[in-house]
Amino acid sequence: MKKILTLLVFVILISCGGQKQIINTPNAIKLEEVKESLEYLASDELEGRSTGSKGIEKAAIYIEDFFKAHKIKPYFKTYRDSFNLKDIVGYNVVGYIEGNDPNLKKEFVILGAHYDHIGKGKAVNGDTIANGANDDASGTVAVLEWAKYFSKTKNNKRSILFTLYAAEELGLKGSGHLAERLKAQNIDLYTMINFEMIGVPRAEDEIMAYISGYEKSNIADKLNGYSGTEIIGFLPKAREYKLFMRSDNYPFYNAFKVPAHAISTFDFTNFDYYHHVDDEADKMDFQHMTNFIKKMIPAIEGMVNTTSKEIKLNE
Repeated sequence: MKKILTLLVFVILISCGGQKQIINTPNAIKLEEVKESLEYLASDELEGRSTGSKGIEKAAIYIEDFFKAHKIKPYFKTYRDSFNLKDIVGYNVVGYIEGNDPNLKKEFVILGAHYDHIGKGKAVNGDTIANGANDDASGTVAVLEWAKYFSKTKNNKRSILFTLYAAEELGLKGSGHLAERLKAQNIDLYTMINFEMIGVPRAEDEIMAYISGYEKSNIADKLNGYSGTEIIGFLPKAREYKLFMRSDNYPFYNAFKVPAHAISTFDFTNFDYYHHVDDEADKMDFQHMTNFIKKMIPAIEGMVNTTSKEIKLNE
């Protein structure tokens, strides 16, 4: 009997330890892994990741391998959602984690970023490769980290698509293609968030990030409520420069008429290298990136797990 009791205690401890590990999974988002992914995606080997290039093919393979390693399924027959732009073949990369609720899994949340960039830029000290570390390897890495998180916790009631777009730099062509394809399938899209340039922090007295189209829905208030802290705010320049219509959220808003926004920490004062060859990995603040990815987890969890569609367009 004593041996049986000892064994039962051991099993309970192991079970509790396993549960604790899942609960603390945000701590498994490690700065070193964030840095490793971004340094590869923004490396000279990928030659600026222009759509149709050998470099973006390497980036796509990296994303696919990441999904495979973390048991994230393709949504379509393969991870690639291919499209043609005249003589160029582009492809979005789409991962899928089904929701665990028998009813809510029919609803979808999309998390996205564009993984392409402009390829070459004006030479600086002989360097012409526009690596696109902040724009938008940073957002791409964030989406990959959240995909890894939910693949471990499996605590999402709604289904999630992790979408990385090509041809953003050619006019939102990749996200436009995917939005229309999903619309044709008549999926029940609840919300979409695009993450754009989150590699550098804002000033200490500013809210951590801002959202485009702030006034179009209640999403900022809801995300802040789910996270228990104010991490998403309003940036006047986002309205002035019409950023809502200039990022990969916009095709989903157009197609589905649901809350679809972009979140960024680049605010036009904290980074000088937009579409510049010096948009390099060594300019990124990896502590900030890691903190942002962690802080967004409770916000995303709230969005994918509420029993009703609390995030709504404003009338």
